[in-house]
Parts: sequence; structure tokens; C-alpha cells
Amino acid sequence: MTLAVGGTRAVPEPDSIARDYILLALRLDQHIPGLVDGYFGPADLKARVDMEQLRSPAFLRDDAAMLRARIAEDVPEVNRRDWLDVQLTALETQAAALAGDALPYLDHVDGCFAFRPPRRDDAGFELAAARIGDLLPGDAPLADRLAAWDARFVIPVDRLPPVVDGLVERFRARATGLFGLPVGEDLRVSLVTGQPWSGYNWFDGGRRSRVDINTDLPVRAADLIHTVAHETYPGHHLEHAWKEADLVDGRGRMEASVLLINTPECLISEGLADLGVGFAAPDDESEELLMELYERAGLEVGRDVAVARDAAQRTMALAAPRLTMSAIRGNAAILRHADGRSHDEVLEYLVDVGRFTPTVAAKRLEFIEHPLWRTYVFVYAEGEALLRRWLDLVPEAERPARFGRLLHEQFTPGAILDELTPAFG
Repeated sequence: MTLAVGGTRAVPEPDSIARDYILLALRLDQHIPGLVDGYFGPADLKARVDMEQLRSPAFLRDDAAMLRARIAEDVPEVNRRDWLDVQLTALETQAAALAGDALPYLDHVDGCFAFRPPRRDDAGFELAAARIGDLLPGDAPLADRLAAWDARFVIPVDRLPPVVDGLVERFRARATGLFGLPVGEDLRVSLVTGQPWSGYNWFDGGRRSRVDINTDLPVRAADLIHTVAHETYPGHHLEHAWKEADLVDGRGRMEASVLLINTPECLISEGLADLGVGFAAPDDESEELLMELYERAGLEVGRDVAVARDAAQRTMALAAPRLTMSAIRGNAAILRHADGRSHDEVLEYLVDVGRFTPTVAAKRLEFIEHPLWRTYVFVYAEGEALLRRWLDLVPEAERPARFGRLLHEQFTPGAILDELTPAFG
């Protein structure tokens, strides 16, 4: 990845707290490549780190602890102080692990995200699998039935670009009406291979993103809707563009100019992006949108209106149990990294309990075992579940405005839980 370091755009001068936070993040990225997911702050700070002698993990652990102590006195804004505190805790946790003082896996995850993921009961996955079986009856194993169903909706790679362009245009228009767009925002989408993820947003600053869609595995119509909305509008691109405009350029909070993997901001960001799919493609429009995609992609299922409508309706009915099943990736990570189960045992678990085909299960496990993503696996299901509880506190008419807060404010998981406490506490 190529880091954006300001270019010709005017970059505000950071205060001492933000400057030292940025330097710490850039230095730790030298030990954990990929920790810095994007940087669009002052170019001289990036150049300084590139030229200086490598700092040891122990030094960076202590640096993070000292900076945390400073913010208690030097940062008067409560939400900024709380955000910096949990972000620095995550950096301290990761530096400590590199220095030989690693926490047990779930404690490490908690340190990284300020949120301890639950181990879900397999009974919930079995109930979801039974619901899928009811919707896809037959004698074959459920994984095979599900794979056969999915195969009907795979979009040929050569048909993806115009379909993706149409979705981006549609979701951008909807986001404009619901949330507004910062001046000058833009993005481009590319197809890639050889990655452990299905889609990725690379935010370069200047309100601009590069979005990659991975075609290693077949791309289904329903999955494409989710991926595009998640990575573009009102997902990652819109969040990063608005926070650059509001927090960095508007309020001078330069710590927001460095985007960090395996920190609490990721739980919020991934939950936001998953939750945002419902605004991009609301339930009352999903049936027609799916039918439109079948036709535009030239799928066989799209040639007959009645067949396409039945397929769209069953796809929508399958969405909830499939979402439940997706959380099994967290259990698989706990089995692998906390319980010490072998690669083959976890692969078997994903196939038997998760009802993945062996090929898909292997791809999911590749992500779970990746050095950078082994902790990150929780942020999707758990982030979405946390923010959905928070969003559902208000009437439906108020939800766009409530969701909009996520696009503009420095939220922590703890702040979300605090706002849930009066209702559920």
C-alpha cells in the first residue's frame, strides 16, 4: 500500500499530543507492517520516522504508556481524550506483545478493541442452519445445497465493472440525500486477486479512496451489494471522507489523519460499514435491486421475472440466518488462538458447524490465521451487533441522523455502551 502523506493539500499542524500519537503509530508500523492502514497527515512526520533509527518495541510500549498519562491532563475534550486513551491502549498492547510481554489471546483482543468478544453457543448456529435448510430443502448436505444456491447468482468477472459502477452511483445518490457528502470526495474501484479479504478501502486523504474487490472467490449478487455499500457509501469511504473534513481539517484533530488496524476505531468503523448496508439498500428496495442485478449481470435466474422474484425473496429470507452464521468466524478464531486447536480441527469446525464448503472454509481460516487479521476477525459481527443495538434505540425515522453521528464523531466502544446503559442497564 502507498501511504498518502498530504501531497499538495494544506495539512493542519498537529498539537503535541497528536504529533506524538502519529509518530508512535508510524514507528510501530515498522514492526507491524500494515498497522497503519492510511496516513494523510504531515509529510514531515512520515519522513522523520523513515529516516530515524528503528525504535524497539519496549521503547514504543513505554512511549504509549507515557502518552496515555499525558492526555489525562493535556486533552480537555472528553470524547477526544477517551478516544485517544483506548487507541493508545491498543498500541501499547501490540508493542508489549512484540516486546515479549504478550497477553493471552482474548485479553490481547480486549486490549486492542476495548471490547471483549463473546464465545457464541453453537446452538445458535444450528438454529440458523436449520432455518437455511427450511428455505433450501433437499437431501444433499446443507453446505452443498447452499453452494448450489449461491452458484446461481455468481456474477462473471467480466460483467462486474458495470454492475459495480451502477451500485456505486446508486449508493452515492442515496448517501447524498441521507447524510450529505463532503466537498471533493471521490473514489475508484478495481478488481484484484490474491488477498484474504473480499473487499478493501484504501483511503488516501483529500477525500479520496481506492476500493479493491477480490475475485479469488465467486462474487454473488447479494454479496456484491454488501461489499460495495460497506466499502463506499455510506461505509468506509464516506466515514473517512467526513472525518477528514470534520475532525482533521475542521477541528485540527490530527490524530484522525492516521488510520490504524487492530484498534478500537476498527470495531466502530467495521460495524458502521456493515450497518450502513441497510441504508444503501433498505429492505423495501432489496427485492427489486436484486432482480435488477440478476438482469444486468446476464444471469440465467434473471431471464424470467417470476423466477427472479422468487430468488430475490428467498435471498432476502436467507440474509438473517446467514448473518448469524457469519459470526462463527469469531468462534473459530477463539478455538485456534485461545484454545490451541489445530489448523485442521478448526477447518473441520468451519465446514461441519459453519456449513462452509472446504474451499470457502480454507479462505476464512486464511484470514483468521493471518498475523495482522487474527485479532481483527471479530470486528465485523461484534461491531455490527453493538451498533445495531445502539441504532435501534431510536424510532426508524430518527435512525439516519443517529447513524450520521458515527460518520462525524470520535466514538469508542465504551461510549456506545454508555449510551446503551440507560436503556438496557
